[in-house]
Amino acid sequence: MRLHVNIDHVATIRQARGESYPDPVWAASLCELSGAHGITAHLREDRRHISDRDVRILKQTIRTVMNLEMAATDEMVGIACEVRPEIATLVPEKREERTTEGGLDVEKGGGKLAKAVERLMSAGIEVALFIDPEIRQIDASAALKVPRIELHTGDYAHARGASVAKEIDRLTAASRAATARGLHVAAGHGLDYPNVQPVARIPGVRELNIGHAIIARAVFVGLERAVRDMLDLFRPPAKASAQ
Repeated sequence: MRLHVNIDHVATIRQARGESYPDPVWAASLCELSGAHGITAHLREDRRHISDRDVRILKQTIRTVMNLEMAATDEMVGIACEVRPEIATLVPEKREERTTEGGLDVEKGGGKLAKAVERLMSAGIEVALFIDPEIRQIDASAALKVPRIELHTGDYAHARGASVAKEIDRLTAASRAATARGLHVAAGHGLDYPNVQPVARIPGVRELNIGHAIIARAVFVGLERAVRDMLDLFRPPAKASAQ
């Protein structure tokens, strides 16, 4: 299991006061030094947190994997083709939302989505589609010949009681179906320290994208420890030694 840390909310704190700090570029370096396998950043159309400057410097300084989240617009695709992150994850985007709400409707994405995928892949960028854990969306993603998907875990993160197990079953079925179609499977959204382990143990899920929980914990314990604490949760439980 690999951890990609989303650094958007370091930039959120910076933008709250219009200062030059805290710098998400510095945060990315600390995350990598602490064991993160990749860095995720979402360049939104309204530039509410990550900026164009951040994206360009991150590409120059990240030593692991850069995952650029973005809407499938001509502007964003153009920026990605110029910067060339290792991964471009296409996500739905609404101006009024606090954070991404649900996955792409790939099935209804039509020619616009296909065109964005084609441009990005022609530039040598691996494309991932952020989708709800539904078979029809997995089939539509496979039809676009993308190498990756990211399963939206928001419904699981907000589930309570018996619904938790149902959402894990749903994610497990989606991961199984995507793996059978040759897709690299990631997962993310709303994952935190108490709820991450069941998702980390789903067969076929190879990486998790986690941001808000890690940055929030870093306020109290520091970014390096927050990343390491999350990585510790990825490890399988130790087997009891024979007496």
